[in-house]
Amino acid sequence: MILAIDIGNTNIVIGCIKDNEILFVERLHTDGKKSQLEYAISLKNVLELYGVDRKGLEGGIISSVVPPVTGTIHNAAAKIIGKELLVVGPGVKTGLDIRIDNPAQLGPGLVVGAVAGIEEYGSPLVIIDMGTATAFTVVNEKRQVIGGMILPGVGVALDSLTSRTSQLPKISLDPPKKFIGSNTIDCMKSGVLYGNACCIDGMIGRIREELSVVPKVVATGGLAKRIIPYCREQIHMDDALLLKGLNLIFERNQ
Repeated sequence: MILAIDIGNTNIVIGCIKDNEILFVERLHTDGKKSQLEYAISLKNVLELYGVDRKGLEGGIISSVVPPVTGTIHNAAAKIIGKELLVVGPGVKTGLDIRIDNPAQLGPGLVVGAVAGIEEYGSPLVIIDMGTATAFTVVNEKRQVIGGMILPGVGVALDSLTSRTSQLPKISLDPPKKFIGSNTIDCMKSGVLYGNACCIDGMIGRIREELSVVPKVVATGGLAKRIIPYCREQIHMDDALLLKGLNLIFERNQ
């Protein structure tokens, strides 16, 4: 059994994996002000909540897009499980064939998602990671990562809208009563939910045109479940995709 941790700009995804089975998926808020001890207590509480015996953990692996937090969480996790953790980065075997201008620019989170996506869904493939940013990763029929797109995440765009307008209130992401809103809040909800869904549908359509093949599409990330149900394209949702990728990378480095 291993401990897998994916550190994003907004959330930290935590899970334990045993014999390729994910035992649980939990999220903590990413906070650069937290100390090593505070993160250690949070990790310990999560493991105890799910009845995980720390002595049964053979190791762990971390991917991170937040360098200032990586070392803090690495040391906190190492203190809790009593073992060194692998950190996804240069020198770590992933098995990916990356064909972008500078392969080092492909972030650890996108690397991990691509590893799991190719293994689980095959190729050609589009992976949509919906977190602080919405990131598309495109894999061609030769299982090569050829590029993608990055756009503002749902929460970032909504926060920008409300902070830069004096009369638009903060809203929840509950669905509106109907597509054409008849009040300010429903208009905003429709714009955010359906607008992002239409954006994703449109991006997938253009990717399909450029690839000249029909790729499978998988979405992951904390906001996927809010938006993907409103898309018209066929999109698989996989909340545990990054943990699956971390497990695969851990195995490839043993």
